[in-house]
Amino acid sequence: MKLNILVFTIMVSLICSAAFAQTQPTDQPTGTQSAETQSAEAQPSVQQASEQPPATTPVITGDQPTTAAPEAPVAPAQLPAVVTATTSSHDEVLYTLGPDDVIEITVQRHPEFSGTFPINQEGKIQYEFVGDLQVTGMTKKQLEERLRQLISRYVANPVVNVTITDYRSKFYFVIGDVGHPGKYYMRSETTTVRDAIVEAGLPTLSAAIRKVQLITPDKNGRPRKKAVNLYAILYAGNLKHNIDVRPGDVLYIPSTVMAKVFRTIAPITEPVTAAAEAQTGVTSLNTRPENPRPRTGN
Repeated sequence: MKLNILVFTIMVSLICSAAFAQTQPTDQPTGTQSAETQSAEAQPSVQQASEQPPATTPVITGDQPTTAAPEAPVAPAQLPAVVTATTSSHDEVLYTLGPDDVIEITVQRHPEFSGTFPINQEGKIQYEFVGDLQVTGMTKKQLEERLRQLISRYVANPVVNVTITDYRSKFYFVIGDVGHPGKYYMRSETTTVRDAIVEAGLPTLSAAIRKVQLITPDKNGRPRKKAVNLYAILYAGNLKHNIDVRPGDVLYIPSTVMAKVFRTIAPITEPVTAAAEAQTGVTSLNTRPENPRPRTGN
């Protein structure tokens, strides 16, 4: 009996050993499988870490171009303030009104206050609802503000615009050897010698452009003369001689000496030249008449 039990135990042990040996290559313990899975998942992370460049400062050699490090963004408070220069427009030109100027006053939505007004010799305009209004010496902006204050008695928040339609109070004279001598009106407080001479048609061929004079009367009416080299302004481009011309000034362009001589002797020589031409039949251009007198032969 004991022998049978021993034999049965040995057989069961052998069967279990054989079954264990067959299942060992395919079946692995749970702890081992999880360890291998963790190592496989950790492997790409190690590979990615190896592919990233090191965080150390690169060594710059002489053959490699230098690259500037990126600048940190500047806070808005540290940005410099932008300064814009204000320029005066044509409406803000400091032209002061005077006698003989003509202005147009426009009050929006109120035509009864609008109209065209000439400035009389006293420097006043006859403005309705106000009476005679002194405007001499005012600029357009000053007159608009003055009218706005006066019209505010009748109109709430009036919008007033003043336009100069005719400039007649300021002028200068250009006389002498120029294309169009005469009186010229000004649209500003001053002009320049170059602008004045161009307005007058430029000097003629007989003008002494290096001896031009700018004559300015003083408060007592006595003239003050200033020499102007017009040749340097027009042909040499030297604008240091391009001085200002003010209202009431006279720009005189004299003639050359030779031109004065010819103009002096021309009235004397003209009758003699005409008589000689009639006697000889030869004109001043050395030409003969179309039907010369027939020559008489011997």
